[in-house]
Amino acid sequence: MVQTLQNWLREHESDLLSDYRAMLRIPSVEGPALPNAPFGEHNRAALDLALGMTQGWGWRTRDLDGYCGYAEFGTGDREVAVFGHLDVVPVGPGWKHDPFGAEIDGGYVYARGAIDDKGPTMAALYAARAIAECAPDLAARIRVVFGCDEESGFQCIKRYVQEEKPPTYGVAPDAGWPLIHAEKGIADAFVSFALPGTLLKLVEIKGGQARNIVADACTARLLVDESAKAEIQSRLDQSWDKNLSFSWQGSELHIEAVGKAAHGSWPWGGDNAVIRVLRFLMEIAPLADQETYTELFEMTHINGSGIGAEGSDEPSRDLTCNLGIAKTEGDRIQFTMNIRYPVTWKGADLRARIEKHLKGLPISCELDDFTDSKPLYFPLDHPLTKTICEVYETETGDTKKPGVMGGGTYARAVENTVAIGTGWLGDGDAHQTDERLAIESLYKMSRIYAHILWRLATG
Repeated sequence: MVQTLQNWLREHESDLLSDYRAMLRIPSVEGPALPNAPFGEHNRAALDLALGMTQGWGWRTRDLDGYCGYAEFGTGDREVAVFGHLDVVPVGPGWKHDPFGAEIDGGYVYARGAIDDKGPTMAALYAARAIAECAPDLAARIRVVFGCDEESGFQCIKRYVQEEKPPTYGVAPDAGWPLIHAEKGIADAFVSFALPGTLLKLVEIKGGQARNIVADACTARLLVDESAKAEIQSRLDQSWDKNLSFSWQGSELHIEAVGKAAHGSWPWGGDNAVIRVLRFLMEIAPLADQETYTELFEMTHINGSGIGAEGSDEPSRDLTCNLGIAKTEGDRIQFTMNIRYPVTWKGADLRARIEKHLKGLPISCELDDFTDSKPLYFPLDHPLTKTICEVYETETGDTKKPGVMGGGTYARAVENTVAIGTGWLGDGDAHQTDERLAIESLYKMSRIYAHILWRLATG
């Protein structure tokens, strides 16, 4: 039967590619809430496309008021569910391809969402469709869930678990191969402080697209005291950062920096433009302000030590911390720190550590808010883990072991669910400029997913 399913998928590759590109052309970045569209009109349009497609195939569908929806077929108590998401992160500058054009270039499809998560979701949908077409009397239910708020809050999946029971087995195609058996906890620490400086007074700073993206651009305005202007200008003359520019407008110093976006769980994989600006301010600050700007710069360390959060454990290794957003609000600045913490830790303990550390800093800082998504951990001998590993090895010959990730998927929010692999070497990285997926990878994923779903459905 697995061979039959995969043959069907090979015969329908052009349909998969066409539907995939249609989904990519919808700019499903979260927007203002509308009736029956809590995450904006474009996320609603993506959900409508998915539900309309599956209704046309004769599947049963449900729309959970625009938060998410699902389509299913089959009968029986056993339920195998796929949890994919149709929303995407903001685009950012520097794209060579239209981010919502779904352009094909060199065997790759380029678009925001190509690899995270529209490609894997559509590949899994077609894998399920192959089973529906080739095994219409399946004594199990296969359900594909379409989320619309994975990137900015998980409100979609929170609504889902309020109204639907957990599956017998679930997979979220949104991670590394063969699967991720441990997902770090994810916390957002919103740290604020008064506008810093005396002779070099920070008036405004603005940087970052989203909490879970390494900031790729930042601007700042500073008011310079006349008594310090010559000293600061001397340091400006010796500045070295080619990705940062500055200009004078009277007594104001304007700074612009560019960096490189990356997923917030991998902060060392990008180049944080906000950190670049803070380092620059530390270097040019007059003696009276150097301690203040040094403290601000050190607060941004990617291991979390700047806010007292550093640490590790054996299953998941080191904590990471990404300064995703910096913004000015009135006479204060707020940093949004996106933290991926070890799987054996508790979010409440982490919050207490951060609050204690901030109270001990020379500058006056406050923890305005703290959000937490607890870690996920599946033992390696769990039936779900073992089955997916067996299928992946059969399909690829690769004996790669299950991994650990700092990223968060729907698996952490739904019982009996793990995140499985997407893409291969050469395919683009999530959240980066010119995100891409090889067409052949799309097809290969669909065949592996079909094998996984069949094994889980037939036990």
